[in-house]
Amino acid sequence: MVRRIDVAERRARLALRHRLTSATRADDPADVARSLLALHGTDPSSVYIGAWARMKDGQVADLERALYEDRSLIRFMGMRRTVFVTSLDVAPALQAACSHPVAARERRLLLRMLADIGVARDAAGVAAWLAETEEVALRALKERGEATAAEVAGDDPRLSTELVMSPGKRYESKQRLASRLLLLLAAEGRVVRARPRGSWQSHQYRWARLTDWFPDGLADRDPHEAETEVARRWLHTFGPAPADDLRWWAGWTKTQTKRALTELRPIEVDLDGTPGLLLPDDLAETPTPEPWAALLPSLDSTPMGWQNRGWFLGEHGSRLFDRNGNIGPSLWWNGRIVGGWAQDADGEIVCRFLEDVGADARDAVATEAERLASRLGGARLTARARGRTWLEEELAG
Repeated sequence: MVRRIDVAERRARLALRHRLTSATRADDPADVARSLLALHGTDPSSVYIGAWARMKDGQVADLERALYEDRSLIRFMGMRRTVFVTSLDVAPALQAACSHPVAARERRLLLRMLADIGVARDAAGVAAWLAETEEVALRALKERGEATAAEVAGDDPRLSTELVMSPGKRYESKQRLASRLLLLLAAEGRVVRARPRGSWQSHQYRWARLTDWFPDGLADRDPHEAETEVARRWLHTFGPAPADDLRWWAGWTKTQTKRALTELRPIEVDLDGTPGLLLPDDLAETPTPEPWAALLPSLDSTPMGWQNRGWFLGEHGSRLFDRNGNIGPSLWWNGRIVGGWAQDADGEIVCRFLEDVGADARDAVATEAERLASRLGGARLTARARGRTWLEEELAG
């Protein structure tokens, strides 16, 4: 008989494994990233706010130290061609299982773009031209230590080559090769995003060679073994869940997903009428967590961990997600989303409940809002790499 896992069990697992109760909060941001596999990093501020929500006493300095001094965290392009931050022990598996397939697609695309602008007469010539230009970029980073894409572009005319993005579309634009090439080299694990220019909210990163930033580099992993490890970690963190949720999160094909799950031999369970998967050694019932509230940032790793979100999102999706499927800042109470939050015109955090939650929830959310405000220290948040949600627009005034 197929075991049934109800919504209460799924919400309890979410609370404890995502470190969202006061008892499960971490001291070290690397522990937070490891618990979630990775922190969503498209919007730089989300890394900080998402970590703070799961830390006992996290501050800007704690994240900056982990990212740029201790270097226990690494920014990388991985799942769904998206930037994440993860711990160094998890990074090799994500690199092999998720980043390398992205890199292969990016390389094919870049070669086509270079062929279209005629850098060489044939495909072999284009590949040779790109290989030489890669070495020029890597030498520039070696000499500089760290550099922005604009600085790298200024070191050699080839790196300033203009590429046409989305030709013929109304949003057609141009981009210098250095920017595109550094993205490719990062996806291949050869360069890394270092310190940003400006504040902790900036997305204008300096770049460094991976082996200069991390002298030991990242361990090479067999891609199939890495897929299995990523699937195992994902099921532990986000399971039980349908296989399609794993496939969406990882950006894999059906073949990759099936291959990884075949090695794990997960147990099929019933998620209120939807087939789900659970690790065979993870069948124990989860204790009921203490009541908890959280203010999670836009693109947080918890709500972005599943494609099918009805069991914690309810009917609130249209108010909390932008048109591209990116979630804005969300309010949580005991394992479900109950509203959203934003900064108003004066920089104050304002919360909006989308359902009646009771006095205990309102008080708990107010406490978390105060915690977040003290950590922001007056910093103003700006939506980056996404559109504002309906609720954000309304709250921001």
